[in-house]
Amino acid sequence: MTSTTTTTHLPGWAHTYSGKVRDLYVPDSSEAGQALTAEHGDVVLVVASDRVSAYDHVLSPGIPDKGIVLTQLSLWWFEQLADLVPNHVVSTDVPEQVAGRAMVCRRLAMFPVECVARGYLTGSGLAEYRVSGSVTGIELPAGLVDGSRLPEAIFTPATKAELGDHDENVPFSAVVETVGAAQAETLRALTLAVYARAEAIARERGVILADTKLEFGTDPVAGEVTLGDEVLTPDSSRFWPADGWQPGRAQSSFDKQFVRDWLTSAASGWDRESDTTPPELPADVVARTRERYLDAYERLTGTPLAL
Repeated sequence: MTSTTTTTHLPGWAHTYSGKVRDLYVPDSSEAGQALTAEHGDVVLVVASDRVSAYDHVLSPGIPDKGIVLTQLSLWWFEQLADLVPNHVVSTDVPEQVAGRAMVCRRLAMFPVECVARGYLTGSGLAEYRVSGSVTGIELPAGLVDGSRLPEAIFTPATKAELGDHDENVPFSAVVETVGAAQAETLRALTLAVYARAEAIARERGVILADTKLEFGTDPVAGEVTLGDEVLTPDSSRFWPADGWQPGRAQSSFDKQFVRDWLTSAASGWDRESDTTPPELPADVVARTRERYLDAYERLTGTPLAL
């Protein structure tokens, strides 16, 4: 996996991990760090960078303000879902260097399952359906095409892949084997409840939520199943403009569409099947992608993002 990761020195925090998009920090041994831990328990500072990834590569350059969009949209969704499921956020009082793009979160014991809800057929679900007529063992009606709305939303879990690898769709029985029947039922019910709430909110705003990936963990203090990571952002979900929805073709989307399209076009000169590093993204692709992220935030929340 290509990486352009750089980290920022943050007073009171020590860097501990970098993913494709996010950097994690823990309270350091300073007095400030000790006070934070004493107040909130075991916490981590989650910083969303402007890095953008596609096809298991972190690309260059990043998308300006993307980290702020991901963080602020997640915070907004956490509020919309607060009556359905608790979340891991304990504070947005963060160092000035990462203001707007970071949140202090309780460290959860994460379930090793990607919790995916699909209301529309596309992506890996469509590929599986074309082979078997089902998605993760769930039989679907015949004749569905790319972008078809499903009769009802389905829970299609996936394994959590190592950094640089692909997640793999698995049947519900695999989740039962991994976390037990009771927890598996809880994860499925919560995932579908979150999707139903979010799909209705998005539809009111002229946006289709085709599918979303959620991550849950157990709060070590409260013992509750808790929503973690990012939630319902263009990086973790497929959002489509409702007025342009047309089953049978690829849909316009509020995510990295321009990045993916350019990388797989003749203009990039890059072979996806090779081990070579993708080329640098052109300025117009970066600008158009940034506009889509900002547009997603404004359409969903009803207000422009304050930058």
